[in-house]
Amino acid sequence: MYKPLADEIRPASLEDVVGQRHILGPDGMLRRIVESGQIPNMIFYGPSGTGKTTVARIIAQRTNRSLRKLNATTAGIADIKRIIDELDTFLTPGGVLLYLDEIQYFNKKQQQSLLEFIEDGRITLIASTTENPYFTVFNAILSRCTVFEFKPVEPADVRRAVLRAAELLNAERTAPLCFEDAALTHISTACGGDVRKAINAVELLFSAARGEVIALADAQAITQRSAMRYDREGDEHFDILSALMKSLRGSDPDAALHYLARLLEAGDLIGACRRILCSASEDIGLAYPQAVPIVKACVDSALQLGLPEGRLHLAEACILLATAPKSNSGVMAIDRAIADVRAGRTGPIPRELQNVHADGAGFEREQGYLYPHSFPSHWVKQQYLPDALKNARYYEYGDNKTEQAARRYWEEIKK
Repeated sequence: MYKPLADEIRPASLEDVVGQRHILGPDGMLRRIVESGQIPNMIFYGPSGTGKTTVARIIAQRTNRSLRKLNATTAGIADIKRIIDELDTFLTPGGVLLYLDEIQYFNKKQQQSLLEFIEDGRITLIASTTENPYFTVFNAILSRCTVFEFKPVEPADVRRAVLRAAELLNAERTAPLCFEDAALTHISTACGGDVRKAINAVELLFSAARGEVIALADAQAITQRSAMRYDREGDEHFDILSALMKSLRGSDPDAALHYLARLLEAGDLIGACRRILCSASEDIGLAYPQAVPIVKACVDSALQLGLPEGRLHLAEACILLATAPKSNSGVMAIDRAIADVRAGRTGPIPRELQNVHADGAGFEREQGYLYPHSFPSHWVKQQYLPDALKNARYYEYGDNKTEQAARRYWEEIKK
């Protein structure tokens, strides 16, 4: 029966696990916990192919507990009940270590069915998830677990796994294969920190090899776009969008273009357009008001053209926004106003501003509204806010040239 190479060479000890030095290095907290033998309830959080399942299996082997494995994508309450029924029997004399993969797919009821047994120690839970557990795992479970984050594996560590995979495959061949150094480097880098992807690529290259050397061109053909980590509903989606927005706000055009490229390579044209449009008002705002119509024109053109041509207009918009002067005065102003409204600080609209036509026949009252265009400089002193807020100040001029020029203009007129 065929067994994937990635499973066949799965490490059997923590020393053989590549990457995750921050938690598995000599002084790493997870390593010290495992070596102590006192295994708490844990949640392993991180992208696929970074060693979560491998580490959980190694931990299970080092305890005297019976290992049970469930995948939340296919398991249900009945599977949990079967494990619970085994507790306190000769099948599980030391208790159960439950490895629950993709815990984010368990609903609240399914997760809570484990609470009692996690609490009294009869079940030790090691759960893994590719999504942020603080959003996807219910608080009652989360409060009883220690979260360890697994990070994408560095290329140098992936290289070690690739060489180990090649060594194992060569042991079964009469004519060993070797890598061009450029091919080896490409596989280690293009997997995006996913060791499983890299090993799968090695297995495919060996099965399709012609000659004794695996060339760069073959490695590139196997690993097309495999470095992309993207899920339109997962953390990576929101992380990239957030990084794009923050790069624009931080005036770094190179970083903005990088994250734009990641979105476009994943085909997320709409997500990129939304963030860019938002940044024009949220981050550039009144420091350069012309950014809004310019960016809108770029976005419209990109949507009409689609990809790949649309990338040109979005790149132009990103560079413009990243290099433009910045102001968040508009954001701060509307947020202050909304805060007052939500707090109930409103009051009747001044009579001068009310719609006089709404009074109805026979009920006309003197309105007293002063028409600004009838006065010099098109301005006249008049109360616009309700009495309860007549001294409220929401908008503060930004320190950029555009807003400061407007400030000076109105200060001169309002003297």
